[in-house]
Amino acid sequence: MMTTTASNPTQTVPADLGAAELARRLYPDGPVLTRFIQRHRHRICPLDLLVEQVPRGSRVLDVGCGGGLLAAHLVASGRAQSVHGIDASRPAIEIAQSMAGRLKDVVPAARAHFEHRQVQDGLPDEEFDVVCLIDVLHHVPVEAQEKAFTDAASRVGPGGVFLYKDMADGPVWCSGMNRLHDLAMARQWIRYVPIERAEEWGDRAGLRLERSEDVRMLWYAHEMRVFRRAGGDAA
Repeated sequence: MMTTTASNPTQTVPADLGAAELARRLYPDGPVLTRFIQRHRHRICPLDLLVEQVPRGSRVLDVGCGGGLLAAHLVASGRAQSVHGIDASRPAIEIAQSMAGRLKDVVPAARAHFEHRQVQDGLPDEEFDVVCLIDVLHHVPVEAQEKAFTDAASRVGPGGVFLYKDMADGPVWCSGMNRLHDLAMARQWIRYVPIERAEEWGDRAGLRLERSEDVRMLWYAHEMRVFRRAGGDAA
């Protein structure tokens, strides 16, 4: 996944620098559990697949960016020219901000900005080439899920991509194991969004569904949907 970006020779990483090694370099300290999660997340989350959906050189908004791991992969691969990440967790943002400084050691031209912000307090005003909403909605109260989705989608500029992924609500054994995961890691009883509902929200937001892919990694069942807004250079 880690490649040289021909259009910007300063934004390069070694071709053989894998996900675990990149995470090791970017998250060398902090709590042991945090380091473990970042270094092994690629084993349970389809990071490569997500990165592939982002056109090279994109300006990216990552809503619910956590510790910034996806943002780091997007920048290191040359998919993102810049990333603006927001998250409701202050500790997660502090981790992402520390990581951003180290990212420049790997990718000197890296432009990654992270801020602590509640989604309900509003998103950045500008439009982006790509907006990511990855594994966020199952943490949001049911009554606020559609607004969170719609607000994020509204930041996609003409011809831009809305990249959505969340955990599947079935099969039962997968959703149950993931629920236990979040109870242990986040101390939270999560609220799944049926994927048909997310597709409906995308349609209402004026987005066209371009790609649907369901992926299972161990007992984690993922549902990815790639939407596009009309206009720009989009077909």
